[in-house]
Amino acid sequence: MSRRLSLPAGSPVTVTVSPVAGGKSPGEGVVKRSGGGGLTSPAPRHSLGGGGSSSPATLQVSPVRRSGGSRYLGASRDGGVEASAEFVHYTVQIPATPERTVVDSTEAAAAAAEEVRPPQRSYISGTIFTGGLNCATRGHVLNTSVDGGGKAVAASGNLSCKMRGCDMPAFLGGGGGGGGGSPCDCGFMICRECYMDCVAGAGNCPGCKEPYTADSDTDGDDDEYDEAVSSSEERDQMPLTSMAKRFSMVHSMKFPSGNGCAGGAGAGGKPAEFDHARWLFETKGTYGYGNALWPKDGQHGGGGGAGFAGFEEPPNFGARCRRPLTRKTSVSQAVLSPYRLLIAIRLVALGFFLTWRIRHPNPEAVWLWAMSVTCEVWFAFSWLLDSLPKLCPVTRAADLDVLAERFESPTARNPKGRSDLPGIDVFVSTADPEKEPPLVTANTILSILAADYPVEKLACYLSDDGGALLTFEALAETASFARVWVPFCRKHGVEPRCPEAYFGQKRDFLRNKVRVDFVRERRKVKREYDEFKVRVNSLPEAIRRRSDAYNAGEELRARRRQQEEAMAAGALPGALPEMEATVKATWMSDGSHWPGTWLTPAPDHSRGDHAGIIQAMLAPPTSEPVMGGEAAETGGLIDTTGVDVRLPMLVYVSREKRPGYDHNKKAGAMNALVRTSAIMSNGPFILNLDCDHYVHNSAALREGMCFMLDRGGDRVCYVQFPQRFEGIDPSDRYANHNLVFFDVAMRAMDGLQGPMYVGTGCVFRRTALYGFSPPRATEHHGWLGRRKIKLLLRRKPTMGKKTDRKTSNDDDDREMMLPPIEDDGFQQLDDIESSALLPRRFGGSATFVASIPVAEYQGRLLQDTPGAHHGRPAGALAVPREPLDAATVAEAISVISCFYEEKTEWGRRIGWIYGSVTEDVVTGYRMHNRGWRSVYCVTRRDAFRGTAPINLTDRLHQVLRWATGSVEIFFSRNNALFASPRMKLLQRVAYFNVGMYPFTSVFLLVYCVLPAVSLFSGKFIVQSLNATFLALLLVITLTLCLLALLEIKWSGITLHEWWRNEQFWVIGGTSAHPAAVLQGLLKVIAGVDISFTLTSKPGTGDGDGEDDAFAELYEVRWSYLMVPPVTIMMVNAVAVAVASARTLYSEFPQWSKLLGGAFFSFWVLCHLYPFAKGLLGRRGRVPTIVFVWSGLISMTVSLLWVYISPPEGARDRIGGGGFSFP
Repeated sequence: MSRRLSLPAGSPVTVTVSPVAGGKSPGEGVVKRSGGGGLTSPAPRHSLGGGGSSSPATLQVSPVRRSGGSRYLGASRDGGVEASAEFVHYTVQIPATPERTVVDSTEAAAAAAEEVRPPQRSYISGTIFTGGLNCATRGHVLNTSVDGGGKAVAASGNLSCKMRGCDMPAFLGGGGGGGGGSPCDCGFMICRECYMDCVAGAGNCPGCKEPYTADSDTDGDDDEYDEAVSSSEERDQMPLTSMAKRFSMVHSMKFPSGNGCAGGAGAGGKPAEFDHARWLFETKGTYGYGNALWPKDGQHGGGGGAGFAGFEEPPNFGARCRRPLTRKTSVSQAVLSPYRLLIAIRLVALGFFLTWRIRHPNPEAVWLWAMSVTCEVWFAFSWLLDSLPKLCPVTRAADLDVLAERFESPTARNPKGRSDLPGIDVFVSTADPEKEPPLVTANTILSILAADYPVEKLACYLSDDGGALLTFEALAETASFARVWVPFCRKHGVEPRCPEAYFGQKRDFLRNKVRVDFVRERRKVKREYDEFKVRVNSLPEAIRRRSDAYNAGEELRARRRQQEEAMAAGALPGALPEMEATVKATWMSDGSHWPGTWLTPAPDHSRGDHAGIIQAMLAPPTSEPVMGGEAAETGGLIDTTGVDVRLPMLVYVSREKRPGYDHNKKAGAMNALVRTSAIMSNGPFILNLDCDHYVHNSAALREGMCFMLDRGGDRVCYVQFPQRFEGIDPSDRYANHNLVFFDVAMRAMDGLQGPMYVGTGCVFRRTALYGFSPPRATEHHGWLGRRKIKLLLRRKPTMGKKTDRKTSNDDDDREMMLPPIEDDGFQQLDDIESSALLPRRFGGSATFVASIPVAEYQGRLLQDTPGAHHGRPAGALAVPREPLDAATVAEAISVISCFYEEKTEWGRRIGWIYGSVTEDVVTGYRMHNRGWRSVYCVTRRDAFRGTAPINLTDRLHQVLRWATGSVEIFFSRNNALFASPRMKLLQRVAYFNVGMYPFTSVFLLVYCVLPAVSLFSGKFIVQSLNATFLALLLVITLTLCLLALLEIKWSGITLHEWWRNEQFWVIGGTSAHPAAVLQGLLKVIAGVDISFTLTSKPGTGDGDGEDDAFAELYEVRWSYLMVPPVTIMMVNAVAVAVASARTLYSEFPQWSKLLGGAFFSFWVLCHLYPFAKGLLGRRGRVPTIVFVWSGLISMTVSLLWVYISPPEGARDRIGGGGFSFP
C-alpha cells in the first residue's frame, strides 16, 4: 500500500520503507526527510542517503514489540536511523514546479517533522500517573497503540483534491479569511488547476455550489494586511455568509495605510469610494431591513412589478433570544381540581373517623382499642405528609431546535458556527469488579462517548474505588472498541447507543434506515462487539496467568541471586539458607507492577491501601472536526467518510487510600472526581451515573442543558432525570420500577422547589456543588410562608462611588466575580474574607482554586437571555480547549490524595455530603436549603436506563440501606425541621417525610398483628360494627381509591404498578424498615457504625429464554429480614382458621367480629402475597430455617395468648381465671 505525501519541492526526501513480510502490516514504516541532493538509488541499510548535506533533526518511528502481543510505537528525535534489516532507504529529489516552490531544506525538514509528529497529548494519554502519601508523583509511560492514534492523524491528513479523477494536492493558499484553508468557506478541498477551471467556468464551488469570493486567490501580502486590521475591522471584512448576502448588509471598510489592497483602495492607503452601482448589480437591486417592503425567500424586490405578492413582514431579529428553551405546563385542572378536592374530603373524613374512634372505646378490649387508635392516628399523619407535596404537579419539556439555533449557529462572534455550549464532565463510579462486572461498566462508558453532544465539550471520568487492574484493562479495551462503535453510531444515528442494549433489541433494527451499507456495517460491528466481549470476559484469567508467569520469573531470579551471594560468601551448596517467600504481585501487560490493588493483598497494594492513579485513556480531542474516510484508506472497520471520528476525553481515576483515613465510600470518590475534573477539563456542569446506568437517549444531555441555560436557569442547581430499569420481570413482583415515586412524587415536587437528588442520572451545576449560593433567592416568612423576601446575593455596583469607576479591564474582572460564600448561619461574607477562605475551604491546590471562577463564568447564561443580570457574551465558549500536559495531570494526582480533605470543608459543605449512607438526598437537601432550585426532566424517550435487583434478598437489603439513611437524616442537622427560610413550606414537608417514613413501620407491624390478635381473642377494635363507623370507613376507602385513579391519570402510570407499589410498601414496612429504625437508633445512641455491601449488578448474560433472564428472581437466599413478614403471614393464617372453627362450633356465633377480623387479615395477606410467592421459589423450595423460626415464633405467640386469654371452658383447669399480674 502506497502513501502519497504532499511536500514542497527543492529538498530531498529520504523515505524509509518497511517490507510487508513476516506478519508486518503495510503501515509499519517511517517517512523521514533529510537534506541532500541528487538522486538516488537504494542506499545501504546501515547508511544514510544524500551524501554531503547536513541532516536536520527528524522524527524516527519504529515498531516496538512488548509483552502481551500488543503493538506500540516508540518515537525518538535524532539524526540517525536504527540499523535494522527491516528498513531500506531511498532518497528522492522532488523537482520544482509552479505548484511546489523551492524552500529551504531546514524549513522543509521542520515542516515534515511537524506533520508527522504526534500531538503533545498523546504522551498524556499513554502515561499512568501515580502518587500519594509520602511518595512522589510518577509518570509511567506507555507507548501508544498503532491501531489507535495513527488512524486519526491519517484521517486528518487527507488533503488531496476532491474532484473526481484528480489526486493532486489541495490548494491551501486561499480562503475567505485569508488563512491557510480551502478557497471556499465550505472547506471543499480542491487543487489549483481544478480551482482555476471552476473560476474560469461558472465560478461556483463544486462543494456548496456557491460562487467563490473575490479574495480566494490571494498572495502572501494579504497575511500582513490581516495582521494590521483591528478586531472590529476583522469582523467587518469577514466574508458574507448566506444570511448576510440575503439581507444585503453593507459594511464600511477601512484599509491600513502603506500597501495597496483589494477592493479599490486608493494610493496612500486611503479607502476607496463605495461603488453603489456595482453593489446594486451584485445584490440584484435588493434592499435591506428598514425599507417599506421585505423580499420573500428566493424573490427580489427590484422591478418585480408583482405588487405585494412577493413580500412579507420583516423578520423578527429579536425572536432568537426570546424563544424559550423550555416550557412548563401544569396538570389539567379537570384532573387536578378534583384531586385536591378529594384530598380535602379525605382529610375531613379522617378527622371525623378518628374523633369517633377516640370517643367510642371498646370496654371489652381497651388495650386492643388503644393500639389500633394509636396506629390509625399515625397512619393519618403519615398520609398527610405524603399527600401535601402532591398538590402542584407540573410537566416540563425542552426545545432542542432552539438550543441548536442559539448555541450552534454561525454569528458575528462565532463565524464558523462552533458549539457555544458549556462543557459537561460525566462521572461513572464503580468499586468492585466482581459485583459490578466490567462489561456492564464498559457499556455505560460507550454510551457516554457516543452521546449527541459536542465532542470537545464532553469528558468522561471513571472512578475505580477498588483500584483493580481488571477495571483498568477493561477500560483500555473499551477505549479501543469506541473507535469503531462511536463513528458507527454517529453515521447511522442508532438508538440506544449502548451496544449491549442495541444488539439485544427485539424490534426491527432496519426501521427508518436508508443507507445501503447499514446492514453490512452493522454485521461487522456486531462481530467486533462479540470479540470485544470475549476479550473483556477473558481479562481476569489473562491477568492471573500473566502475574503467575512474572512472579515465577521473579522467584527464580531471586533464588539465583541468593545462591550467588551465598557462594560468594563461601557457604557450602548444601548449607544454603531457605529462600524467603516473595510477594505475589499483579503485573501489567508491559511487565511493570500494577500500582493499585493486587490479587494477593500486600502492603501499599490492598483495597484500603494503594496509591492514587490517573490515566487518560483518550486524550482531549481537537477543536476542529476530524473526518474519516473509506475503510480501505484509513484501515478502519467501516466507511467513515463525512463522519467526525473524534472521541471525547476518557480518564481512569483511582483515588489514594491509606489505613487510618476515612474515605467516605461513594461520596468521597465523587468528591475526588470533582477535584480531578476541575483541573483536567473543568466543565461547568457535571453528570453522574452509576456504572450500570447507560445513556438510553443520546440527546439527554442537550435536554438537561436546555433547563440550565434558559431564563432563570442560573438558579437551577441540578436537573434530575427519572430512573428507568431494564431486566425486570414482567409482573414487577417487588416494584423495582418504583414508578409511584418517580412519576408521582418527584413530578409533584417539581412544582415546588424541585425534586430531590436520587444518586444517579443528575446534571449538576459545578458551582452549586462548591457550596456557593444562587444569584437570587427568596425567603419565606410568616404563617405558612406567605410573606416572601427577595434576596439578590450578587453584589450590585453602587451609584456614584469611586470603586465603581473602573476601566474596561476592571469591568472584565468584575464579570468573573463569584456568588458570595455564606457561613453556616447564612451570613454573607465580604469579598476579601471570601477570597481568604477559599484555600481553607477547598484545599491547598492553587490550580483548583483558580478553576472555580472559570467554571462559574462558563456556566452563566447568555447576555441576551431575558432576566440575565451577569451573563456571558455569545461565542465566548467557542474557543479551543487548552492542551493537557503532564504538569496538569500531576496536579490532579495531588488533589486525590488521602490527606487533601483534611481541615477543609469537603463533605461538610462542599461537594457530596458525608455522614449518611444516603449521601444523595443530603446533598440535594443542602442545595435547596441555600435557596437553589432543581428541575425534573422527563424525556419522551427514556434518558437513562439501568438495572435493579430482582432477587428478594437483594431488594430487601437495598431498601434497608435507603431506610437507614433516612433514619440518619432524621436524627441529624439535615432534618427538615431545621431548614432555612429559603426552603418552601411544602418542600420542607416533603423532606421531612423522607426522614419520617421508616418510623411508620413500627405502627405497621403492630397493625398487621392486630387482626390475628382480634381473631384469637374474639374481640374487635370496636365494640360493634356501628353504621357510623362503616360509613366513615367506606368514605375513607373510596376517597383513597379515587385519589389513586386520579394519580394514575395525571402521572401516566398503570393501576397494576400502583398496586405493586402498595404491596411492597407493606413488605418493606414489615421487614427492612423496622431493621433500619433499629440500626439508626443504635448508631445515634450507642455509636454503632453501619456498614453495607454493594448491591450486585446483573451481568450482560447471553442466556436465551425468559427462565435464564429472570433466574435470580427465583433464587431464595436466607436473610434475617424475612422472619417478621413470614411470622405475620403464619399468625394471620392460623388466626383465621382458629376463629372460623370457633365461630362455626360456637353456641352463639359472633359473625360480625369474625368478618371484621378476617377482612383485615385478608388485607394483610394480600399485601404480602408477592413476598410469599418469592419464598416459594421456582420449585416451591423454602429454606428450612425460615420454617423453623416462623414456626417457633407462631407457636410461642399462640401459646402465650392461650395462657393470657384461655377459652371459657378451660379457665378453671389453667389457673382459675386467666392470666393476672403478680
